[in-house]
Amino acid sequence: MIIDEAIEVLKIEAEGILKLADRIDDSFQKMIDLIFNAKGRVIVGGIGKSGIVGRKIVATLNSTGTRSLFLHPVEAMHGDLGIVSRNDIFLPLSNSGETDELNILVSSIRRIGCIVIAFTGDKNSTLAKNSDIVIDVGVEREACPFGLAPTASTTALLAMGDALAVVLINKKQFKPSDFKKIHPGGMLGQRLSSKVKDIMLTGESVPLVSVGAYMNEAIKIIDRFELGTVIVVRDDNILAGIITDGDIRRCVAKKRPVYELPVKDVMSKKPRTVGPDSPAYDALNIMERHEITILPITDLSGKVVGILHLHDILGKGDFKFNGV
Repeated sequence: MIIDEAIEVLKIEAEGILKLADRIDDSFQKMIDLIFNAKGRVIVGGIGKSGIVGRKIVATLNSTGTRSLFLHPVEAMHGDLGIVSRNDIFLPLSNSGETDELNILVSSIRRIGCIVIAFTGDKNSTLAKNSDIVIDVGVEREACPFGLAPTASTTALLAMGDALAVVLINKKQFKPSDFKKIHPGGMLGQRLSSKVKDIMLTGESVPLVSVGAYMNEAIKIIDRFELGTVIVVRDDNILAGIITDGDIRRCVAKKRPVYELPVKDVMSKKPRTVGPDSPAYDALNIMERHEITILPITDLSGKVVGILHLHDILGKGDFKFNGV
């Protein structure tokens, strides 16, 4: 019985979110354009559970490059309204759209000159009628058996806030390196603040092939290590080049006998590299700038001492320290 009830709650909330997708329209596009071009901040307001969701939306926006703050409707009417400027965009959150404190605040916000974009479950509500743009976050039913406690409605509200933040990430071309600047204490911030030698693969975890070898051997090594690449070395592990999956695909596309080719005829001869003492932040910038996912790590003599994959920086998959 308990398990069945829990499953039903999850189904109701998932259903509420999925139905939002059918309602994404030009209003969402207009909202994104307005926020992207705004000179001010995004100010989010809400009461009760909507207010709690609003704080989370603000936190997500701030952490992904969109300046935001939360404004409590009651506190706003007792002096905090002073933080609002006409260049800001106000996002009031209310499932019913009839929250008195919020609607009173909207009237004051409009007098300042802000654009108002409402997240509400009722497109005919007072809040909707007093807003420039309305984003429909309505759900057919709450997960609460009495239909009283905000459950599916707040989940839908939160999901729409995430949709807003993620679309803005892409439109602003917000990068992991930008994320690092404002997350010095987070997991990604810690990774990016590390030295390359702290996160690179070393020893037997580095795919190497001799510059005198043929592609049949190189392909076997790429397949075995599953990094999509093999580093080509001369004597004493001096870097000679690199071969990636992309190089092999290009050979196949040109109908070249890839298995029979010498490694030196396929490799990129001057791959980008970093040193083991370089900050991971610098390695990530190189990857972003040149649209690559792998970097050979070399010492001052040009000897290969490791390899760094983008996933090892971002923490996807099995994160390893020094190949362990």
